[in-house]
Amino acid sequence: MVVVTSAQLGRINRTEARLVAIVESSDDAIIGKNLDGIITSWNRGGERLFGFTAREAIGRPMQMLIPDERADEEAQILAKIHRKEHVDHFETVRRRKDGSMLDVSITVSPILLASGTVIGASSIIRDISARKLKDLELERSNAELEQFAYVASHDLQEPLRMVANYVELLSQRYTGQLDERADKFIHYASDGARRMQQLVSDLLAYSRVGSQGRPPVRVETNAVVDRVVHTLQRRLEECGGAIERDELPRVLGDEVQLTQLFQNLVGNALKFRGEEPPRVRVHAEVEGRQVRFAVSDNGIGMEMRFAERIFQMFQRLHERSAFEGSGIGLAISKRIVERHGGSIWVESEPGAGTTFFFTLPADQ
Repeated sequence: MVVVTSAQLGRINRTEARLVAIVESSDDAIIGKNLDGIITSWNRGGERLFGFTAREAIGRPMQMLIPDERADEEAQILAKIHRKEHVDHFETVRRRKDGSMLDVSITVSPILLASGTVIGASSIIRDISARKLKDLELERSNAELEQFAYVASHDLQEPLRMVANYVELLSQRYTGQLDERADKFIHYASDGARRMQQLVSDLLAYSRVGSQGRPPVRVETNAVVDRVVHTLQRRLEECGGAIERDELPRVLGDEVQLTQLFQNLVGNALKFRGEEPPRVRVHAEVEGRQVRFAVSDNGIGMEMRFAERIFQMFQRLHERSAFEGSGIGLAISKRIVERHGGSIWVESEPGAGTTFFFTLPADQ
C-alpha cells in the first residue's frame, strides 16, 4: 500500500497546475486525442488557430480539421501512434471553423501509460501561414529578379558585340600608326569590352540555372566527370595536371547542370594551382539519401575566413591580373547544388590545397 502525504499531494497538484498553465499559454495548438482520433483535450492555442472552443472541440473527431483531399493523413498518423511511433514535424493544411484553410506544421507523439500501453496521442500544431507567405513572396521576387537579369543580359549582348568588334577593328588597323597613348587607350577599350562580354555571358549562365533547369533524372556521375576531363584535356596538358576519380555513385539531377558544376570545380583547381603540377581528386560517399562529393586539389589554398565570400557573385580574392575569370563560377556552382536540394562548402589552408564538398540526392 502506497501512502501519499498531504505535502506530496500538494507538490503533485502544483506541478500539474504548472503543466496546465504552460499548455494553456502556448501559441501553438496542443491537442490530445484517443486511439480512435477523438479529441480529448484542447488548449487556448487550438481555439486561436481553429476558432473552436474546448467545449465545441472535445468529443469530436480530429478529422473535422482535415480537408477532404488530405483525409488519409489522420489514418496514417493513428497507425503510427498504435505502433508507438512519433510523427516528426511535417507541413500540411488544416481547416478552421469558418471553412478557411491554414498552413501548419504538426508533430504528434504517443501518450503511454507507465506499463507502456498506448492510450492516445498529443499533437502540437503550429501556424506557419506567415512564413509560407514570406516564402512565396521571396520566390516571386527571386523569379522576377532572375527574369530581369536574363533579359538585361540578353539585350546587352548585341550592343556589346558591336562595341567589341569595332574596337578590335580599330586595334587591327591603327595600332602602331598613332602615338603610344592612343595604342594604350585602344588596348584598354578592347580589354574592357572583352571583360564586359564575359560578365554578361556569366550573368546569363547564372540566371539560367533556375529558369532553364531540367527535371531530375538518374545521372551517372562517373560519365559526367569523364566528360569534364575530356573537355579540360588541353588545359591539363598545358599545366601537366592530372585528375583522379574514385568509383562514383549515381545521383538524381539535371545532367547538364551537374556537368557544369564539376567543370567549374575542377577548372577552379587547375586555375589556382601552385608551383607543382595540379593534382585533382574527385571522390564521394553515400550518406543516407544523399551523396557527399569532394573535389580536392594541391593548389595554393586560401584562408578559411574567405570560405563564405568565395560563393558570392563577382567576388575575387586576388588581383584581376593574377587569374582570369569574372568571379562568378563558384556562385553558379552553389546555385546548381542548392537547386538540387544540397549544400556546398569548402575546407582549405594557404599552401595546402583546397577541398570543395557538396551534397546531391542519391539515386535510390
